Amino acid sequence: MQRRRVKKRKKGPEAVIQKNIIEVLTYNRCSVFRGNVGKVRTPDGRFFSTGLPNGFPDLFGWRWSDKQIFFIEVKAPHGAIRQDQLAFHADLMHRKVIHGIARSPEDALKIVKQGLIGYGYPDTDKKIWY
Repeated sequence: MQRRRVKKRKKGPEAVIQKNIIEVLTYNRCSVFRGNVGKVRTPDGRFFSTGLPNGFPDLFGWRWSDKQIFFIEVKAPHGAIRQDQLAFHADLMHRKVIHGIARSPEDALKIVKQGLIGYGYPDTDKKIWY
């Protein structure tokens, strides 16, 4: 019996950026976790949603120096922001939490090291959040 070959899916640009961001932030004294979500079919045929709420950023963690939490939404160079991600961003803005959109490891490091709030989101400088 021959084994069926399974083609490996190539990682998309966002996955590669995400992996590099985790490496860079870990090297710069941060604990970083990937928010993993998905849907699973139960034995009776229904779908069960696992994981985090809609709009939750791709990466989250804290700086070792001051235990300050941060959230990073990873986007490919031309990736768009969804409405649920904007809603999560608005909540983080009101709470003054470090977060932003990173399109490269350099963006992520800048967000975390400088403690930027709302970096990369289109409406950050146009509203009064506090």
